[in-house]
Amino acid sequence: MMKKVKVQIKKGVVKVFFLFSVFFLFVGFSFWIPAFKGQEALRGLPVVSGGQDSAGMMTNVEETEEVIIQIEKGMSLQSIARLLKKKGLINNVFYFKVLAWLKGDSTKIKSGEYAFQKDTPGWKILNTLVEGKTRLHRITFYEGYNIYEMARTLEEGNFLDKEKFISLCHDPDLIYELLKEKRDSLEGYLFPDTYHIPMPVDPRKLIRKMVEGFLKAYHEVSQEGLKKAGSGALHLTRHESVILASIVEKETGLAEERSLIASVFYNRLKKGMRLESDPTILYGMMREAGDLVTLNIRKKDILKKTPYNTYRLSGFPAGPISNPGKESLRAVFEPKESSFLYFVSRNDGSHVFSKTYKEHKKAVDRYQRRISRKR
Repeated sequence: MMKKVKVQIKKGVVKVFFLFSVFFLFVGFSFWIPAFKGQEALRGLPVVSGGQDSAGMMTNVEETEEVIIQIEKGMSLQSIARLLKKKGLINNVFYFKVLAWLKGDSTKIKSGEYAFQKDTPGWKILNTLVEGKTRLHRITFYEGYNIYEMARTLEEGNFLDKEKFISLCHDPDLIYELLKEKRDSLEGYLFPDTYHIPMPVDPRKLIRKMVEGFLKAYHEVSQEGLKKAGSGALHLTRHESVILASIVEKETGLAEERSLIASVFYNRLKKGMRLESDPTILYGMMREAGDLVTLNIRKKDILKKTPYNTYRLSGFPAGPISNPGKESLRAVFEPKESSFLYFVSRNDGSHVFSKTYKEHKKAVDRYQRRISRKR
């Protein structure tokens, strides 16, 4: 009798085990079917448009609408699966959860903003979430942008609060961590470029990436420049080079004039003349305001002594006035040979260069005072 009971129990266990095995094989197999869809439709077999795959995932190959989802930090697998269903990316919450459990990915999904096509298979959605392949947004900072212009660009694009960005750019601990020297801001060291960043933006990561871009560009340009430097070249520190490049960037309208403008400033420094650059006045006004200013320079602004006004200061201003691009850095390391000491805008992006103040005064009368009279 006992033997019969034992045999029956054993048969029952085997039966239950068999049923569970069949169930999980079915579920597992059903989840892998979508892996082949889209790959020449099972090598020649037709895919029915507007249907549902055996894993409960949407398979409408005609619909290519992009769906954006936001996975918040700490979201449970259940909440994520429900969100995917709500957005029309899957049809079955349970099947998606089983897929995550079978793959050992139930706790590996990363937070962030993701973009999927409506017909993306469930297994691919899961892989993307686990790998953290978040949606990237493009943002461009143009050469010569200062911190305040960069902050405005971030805020206008709904990436980041401008005050947060400005504050971090003046954080002494972050500055020292990135530059290995004490400076009052990261102005000049944020490389202007196009960046692809995830949402929500981590401002520290973005700033770190921008400084890394600067350091790479500076190293490349400085090494090339040192090889080509002539005997008359000024030996500037890194900070002085960045300051001068930032002024060249703001003064330049035509790319081909960069190295010539750099030579004017070099020549003035060698002679002990003040740099007398208008953009340094404007930047000093911005530093005082803590934000962008759109005022025209007045006589009283020229006469006002600030740490940045190079009409009143000898040598360099207190720091960079913009974030220079690679070519302005290159111009500082490889200035043209010239005897020019002055330049004035023709109001078309180009400049008239002069060797004497008398020549310069004539050019100013011709191109600047004539414009003032017209106004």
